[in-house]
Amino acid sequence: MPINIKTKIIILKMTSSFFSKSERDLDGVQFKSEFESAADKVLLDVRTPAEFQSGNLPKSVNIDFMGADFKNKMEKLDKSKTYFVYCRSGNRSGQAVSMMNKLGLTSFNLVGGIDAWPK
Repeated sequence: MPINIKTKIIILKMTSSFFSKSERDLDGVQFKSEFESAADKVLLDVRTPAEFQSGNLPKSVNIDFMGADFKNKMEKLDKSKTYFVYCRSGNRSGQAVSMMNKLGLTSFNLVGGIDAWPK
């Protein structure tokens, strides 16, 4: 028996909540667009210093998510700025954004990491 459109919509709404990403998670195009239009902004790379040295996005600042002093550095960031956070895959940056938001910082995660940044 075929499923009608109303049933499909209900199923889609129910399942999308299980797989929905945070409103702070942006794909590459959204991330770049929001970054370019933001006023007081910081592009934050949370990879290791070695990863950062191997290549990074222009004008980005590096704070190592794996560093023992990461949380301390987050607590000292300027709350008036908006932070656009990336790493290699989006995992560390996603965790960093979660932590930053709990600290009262406005931040966004680049889903897919540095390779998701549009060329």
